[in-house]
Amino acid sequence: MDLVIPAFVAALRAAVGPDHLLWLPGVNAVIRDAEGRVLLHRRSDTGEWSLLSGILDPGEEPAAGTAREVEEETGIRVVVERLAGVTVSPEVRHPGGDRAQYLELVFACRPVDPHQVAHAADEESLEVGWFTPEALPPVRQSVRKRIMLALADEPRAYFTPV
Repeated sequence: MDLVIPAFVAALRAAVGPDHLLWLPGVNAVIRDAEGRVLLHRRSDTGEWSLLSGILDPGEEPAAGTAREVEEETGIRVVVERLAGVTVSPEVRHPGGDRAQYLELVFACRPVDPHQVAHAADEESLEVGWFTPEALPPVRQSVRKRIMLALADEPRAYFTPV
């Protein structure tokens, strides 16, 4: 299943075609509950477990975009506490054939209401679940890295030094 493509990305794709690599700003939410568990979702496009994430709309504040994406995908509202990391994704070829690479802003978040139940709230998620950092489901190494950046709570861990 292809994910919903933002209108501005669809317009870019119409102009440049699917083979042109798009460089896009993305946000990732590492959401921890009071028990220290991390909220993940199983993506409908790949079937893989991953962080809640998305593309920022033009002019959108990154923290606001992070909160929007989480609520759209899980139905829960979050407090975006801090920037936890800045990474660059490998090049991605989406199931529809489009090529992209993402500047990934990783935010540490917590639920506004610890009793609100997360669920797969849109077509981007097959399921959601809370996992302890020691017992994550199979995830890509890049996802594990972003989780560890948020859990480290160290300013020097924001990015990979050159």
